[in-house]
Amino acid sequence: MRNPLSDKVIDIKPSGIRKFFDVVQEMPGAISLGVGEPDFDTPWHIREEGIYSLEKGRTFYTSNAGLMELRVAISDYMRSRYSLSYDPGSEIVVTVGGSEGIDLALRAMLNEGDEVILPEPCYVSYLPCIKLADGVPVRLPLKEENEFKLTAEELLSAITDKTKILILSYPNNPTGAVMSRSDLEPIVKIILEKDLFVISDEIYSELTYQMDHCSIASFPGMRERTIVVNGFSKSFAMTGWRLGYAAGPALIMEQMIKIHQFAIMAAPTTSQYAAVEALANGQEDVDMMRESYNQRRRYLLHRFKKMGLSCFEPRGAFYMFPCIKEFGLTSEEFATRFLQEEEVAVVPGTAFGDCGEGFLRISYAYSIDELKVALGRLERFVSRLRGQRPAGDLF
Repeated sequence: MRNPLSDKVIDIKPSGIRKFFDVVQEMPGAISLGVGEPDFDTPWHIREEGIYSLEKGRTFYTSNAGLMELRVAISDYMRSRYSLSYDPGSEIVVTVGGSEGIDLALRAMLNEGDEVILPEPCYVSYLPCIKLADGVPVRLPLKEENEFKLTAEELLSAITDKTKILILSYPNNPTGAVMSRSDLEPIVKIILEKDLFVISDEIYSELTYQMDHCSIASFPGMRERTIVVNGFSKSFAMTGWRLGYAAGPALIMEQMIKIHQFAIMAAPTTSQYAAVEALANGQEDVDMMRESYNQRRRYLLHRFKKMGLSCFEPRGAFYMFPCIKEFGLTSEEFATRFLQEEEVAVVPGTAFGDCGEGFLRISYAYSIDELKVALGRLERFVSRLRGQRPAGDLF
């Protein structure tokens, strides 16, 4: 019998995040700090709007690009929050989560052999999506001493005459790193000089601490060469609603909508009506959740410092990326033993690229009570590895 499978798909490795998540589901009493999903329920007024849309029989397809009412709301939101102006009629498409927006942008823009610069550690979907779009990923390892920010020197070192796209993801998953306006300025200069395009994944834009989010698309000359991808999963606690959006030049969006039209048709109608309500009246919910995440962020930093675990201070998203190189274990070995011995799941840094070796991703999108228990187990585990007794929890 002929092989029914695609070699390209076979070559793609399964997500390193799901591996540990699946194992922990079979362990009663185990704690997972591995999945990047808010522990908050979607705010009631947003759920209520979704329910109301069903009660009113709004169960039909929307236009391929999404409800015009929602696209107008997205346009208004991007203008007021990030000083970005997009035409809701031709420059915004509503997608099935932010991940679809990334996939659409890559497939719409890449020809076979085009190179995509991929700063790592990064979200697990970028690399497979580049390969599925017949692009060539150029993996660019970032450094902890630079707080995992992309530098101009690093970017220049990766550019060739085949480079077409740079993927930026700030605030970053898995590191929690952010890039300020001053950090982005030298990057913008190179992008313009080298005539590159950018896919900017800004799904965590509402979750920054001690600073406001800056979109690279807001720089002069960058709007024309940037696709901004965002969504509702993280900021509004709407992961299961599967709703995101992409905004960019009409020339590119037209082709993205074409792919979306044939592959998806349209994003879920109920979710779109709920999202209109989220943008109209959900900012207080976002502010409340951000403050809660910030409290947890500070708590983890305190605990890491107390147990002597090295970790730079992340200023965005809801992840920590502590360094575990002192223990002489690979990230996979550390995470596996921690799960087996203390029943806590974290994600090896290598799930986000080879340069993640020696690090772990720990999500703090969990209740403070769960975090206290999990961090107590982590302290006990690292103390055992060091041959020391745990100092105990001050909280």
